[in-house]
Amino acid sequence: MKFGIDSGHNCPPDTGARGIKFEDNLTLDVANRVIAKLRALGNEVVVCKPSSASTVRDSLSKRCSTANASRVDIFVSIHFNAFNRQANGTEVFATSDTGRKIAKPVLDEIVKLGFFNRGVKSGSHLYVLKNTDMPAILVEGCFIDSQKDMNLYNPEAMANAIVKGLTGKASSVPVNPVQDEEDNVDATILRLQKSLNRLKITDRNGKALVEDGFTGANTKSAVEKFQTIIGVQATEIADSTTWNAINIILAKRILRPKHAGGVVVRYLQYRLGLENDGIYGPQTEIAVKNFQKQNGLDADGIVGPVSWQKFIG
Repeated sequence: MKFGIDSGHNCPPDTGARGIKFEDNLTLDVANRVIAKLRALGNEVVVCKPSSASTVRDSLSKRCSTANASRVDIFVSIHFNAFNRQANGTEVFATSDTGRKIAKPVLDEIVKLGFFNRGVKSGSHLYVLKNTDMPAILVEGCFIDSQKDMNLYNPEAMANAIVKGLTGKASSVPVNPVQDEEDNVDATILRLQKSLNRLKITDRNGKALVEDGFTGANTKSAVEKFQTIIGVQATEIADSTTWNAINIILAKRILRPKHAGGVVVRYLQYRLGLENDGIYGPQTEIAVKNFQKQNGLDADGIVGPVSWQKFIG
């Protein structure tokens, strides 16, 4: 059997939910175990998580493209839920009769671990289930913001249950775990810190961030500052809107006078010490030309590759 295994999220700006645990860490840990166990049972496995993506949609599209191009027999996307700290249990999504037949034994095996059975549900709204050519399921292992579920949760047991549900066989092959966020450098946070430092967004003390991969007060304050600059709700959490803005700015799009560039212009105005309204008007043009003169560039008011090199390298 040829399986396509997708560890949900884990591809900024496509990042998972946060609760008592961080979804990205759990999906990667369980998926790695599932992959190793399926292979140990003689199955072929295609890893469908992309290494990079420009948007969340791009991340989802790449997962489907990998599965479709590899002609896998079954696609499995592994996720964890978060809601209101009260909801708990396991649910598995599918879109076809064949998918539902695959989903039910997986759900049954996970429920045996003690989780509440939330049922096999329609996944007609889920991108990765709608855009894969083969039978596909999406597993929501349990709720990461439920203390009840987190007390039950064990990544090895969860992986064994998924594999048993998919194959009818058990595998006890040892797997090196992915550690929880508090014990391991979070690659998403590390990339966030590197990006904010590149954009010259300092913490609340006006200092560059320590690139350690851990979410602390300084990183949160820098995220809040960046969100204020680009004109979105300041939550201190780098959500998809924040990541999209970071990626758009780092793409170094050419800006010209009278350009209504939104977040990119707002960021540029911040760097120039102007009121950041997101519109490239006369004041912004004058400031850009002065910046270009000071840096030995052609003072044409066009923020192109050479000017961006001076701003963010």
